[in-house]
Amino acid sequence: MLDETLAHDSLLDALPEPALVLDTRSDRIVAANRLATKLLDLPRHPPGFSSFLREGPGKFIVFLEEVDHRGRAWSRDVALERFDGAPLTCELRGSVIEAEGAPRVLLTFLDLDELERHAQIAEAAELHRGGLAAWDRAKAFFSELERQNQLILNAAGEGIYGVNAEGKTTFVNRAAQEMLGWTAEDLLGRDIHSKIHHHHLDGEVYHSHDCPIYRSFRFEQVHRIEDEVFWRKDGKPIRVEYVSTPIYDQQVLAGAVVIFRDITERKENERKLREALEQVAALSDRLEHENAYLQAAITSERAHHDIIGESPAIKQVLAKIDAVAQTDATVFLTGETGTGKALVASAIHKDSRRKGRALIHFKCGSVAPEALEAELFGQIKGALPGAVRDKPGQLELAHGGTLFLDDVEELPIEQQGKLLQALRTGTVTRAGDTRSKSVDLRVIAATTQPPEQLLSSGRLREDLLLYLNLFPISCAPLRDRTEDIPALATHLLQIACRRLNRKAPMITQGTMHRMVNYGWPGNVRELRNVIERAAIVSKGPKLEVEVGQADASIPKHASAVKTDAQMQQMVRANILACLRETEGRVAGPDGAAALLGLKPTTLYSRLKTYGISEMEWRSGT
Repeated sequence: MLDETLAHDSLLDALPEPALVLDTRSDRIVAANRLATKLLDLPRHPPGFSSFLREGPGKFIVFLEEVDHRGRAWSRDVALERFDGAPLTCELRGSVIEAEGAPRVLLTFLDLDELERHAQIAEAAELHRGGLAAWDRAKAFFSELERQNQLILNAAGEGIYGVNAEGKTTFVNRAAQEMLGWTAEDLLGRDIHSKIHHHHLDGEVYHSHDCPIYRSFRFEQVHRIEDEVFWRKDGKPIRVEYVSTPIYDQQVLAGAVVIFRDITERKENERKLREALEQVAALSDRLEHENAYLQAAITSERAHHDIIGESPAIKQVLAKIDAVAQTDATVFLTGETGTGKALVASAIHKDSRRKGRALIHFKCGSVAPEALEAELFGQIKGALPGAVRDKPGQLELAHGGTLFLDDVEELPIEQQGKLLQALRTGTVTRAGDTRSKSVDLRVIAATTQPPEQLLSSGRLREDLLLYLNLFPISCAPLRDRTEDIPALATHLLQIACRRLNRKAPMITQGTMHRMVNYGWPGNVRELRNVIERAAIVSKGPKLEVEVGQADASIPKHASAVKTDAQMQQMVRANILACLRETEGRVAGPDGAAALLGLKPTTLYSRLKTYGISEMEWRSGT
């Protein structure tokens, strides 16, 4: 008696085979008959039953799950170990027994080692004839199933195989062998899960008790699986969809049949389709933004659309445009504000092989520093505050075309390094994203300052300047090419009058003389504004132009030429006058920057450069 009532022991002793009662919750052997005590060498107070399992509790737990589900189950070739350490192999049967709220299972044992060593005695043969007959019937059933359907099995395009109630392979058709690379000899009589279904695609172990096929022949369930992997003999995975169906021999569960199809190619095509659709969506998104950009560019006001002039300086610029346009060389434009750098960039693009795609004009100082990364490189949804959708940056919009970086020195130093990396590698990564995209673009950069001054002031990285300054073009100020003023003034007047829907007034010789002798610190941009303002206010047939008065008696070259120190003093005085007029307000539509035609950041920089303080402009000194 092992800690159980005598009545219960008497019932166990009446059984003709080793038997014990197991509390499955605590793993405790509640009672055992004399045959089980002898078979397992049980002491009076035995340890938990799991300690007798030679290969661990894994398969036994699955066995108990089946007992709990069906009320009874049996398992062959269970590896046990007696209490004295001797190995033992048994056929194990289990059935649920009634107990007062406790999970109890009756286990009976058949010593298979003993059967192999000795002939079966008549009593043992009689006791186990039913189990052995069931085993033989299962083998005969699958053999007959395969024989009757051999032609169908081998003609089928799908892979088909059968497993018995222990998960051992009973037949494999020709298509399955071809898809898996395993032969029938490799698989028949062996655990097929451990051969072809042992791991998930991500490398995680796929335990047999989690497998839908296992549940088919254990719990009588049909399973349709749309995307798993089987493993070929060469170690390569194939994507499969399959149906596993339990089969019966005279209403007794005999195993399962699995029908599967190789969907590797289909899944690959689906992946390619998804990528293609993503590319189409990205292109659509980019074209949408590119179209919006182009519409904005079309409606924006420009001084003129052609480079006007016959001066040596203009001819030199045109010769350089012809030389570089058909290449993909990076161009670096220098020149004062209003000298037509954007016009030169547009001419280069129009004469290049990229003219069919967009010229993206990006003013580097027009975006707040915190928003510049998203504007230049793009963003994904949720990457930044306010990022409610994916958005391509200027580099992506310029793919296949030209990116014009105006006032490149206005870029923050930390963004200049990222820009250089993107231009060198030909890839761009949106803010918040880890994936990079390839971009093919031509870069034109522009600045109002000499390159050496940019380096000495620390406003432009030396490595970025070396990259950008491959083909430099200098745009001369209007005061250095005054012979172009008559043609420019006439051209600008025609554009302004078309926009105002009025007849162009005449530019008199005296008016032209005054314009030619004026210094034009704002260059062509200032000339455009003067001409347009004159076209508005002129009521008669003559153009009434208001420019700085020049003494006609002074030779043209004497009035136009000033030293650098004089020019700097004029710029400083002009800034002071503008600050006094706006009462020190720099930004905004009525600020000094707007009056001067500058960006607020540029004006702040000049205030620092010229050492202009609030006290100075307030005092008027």
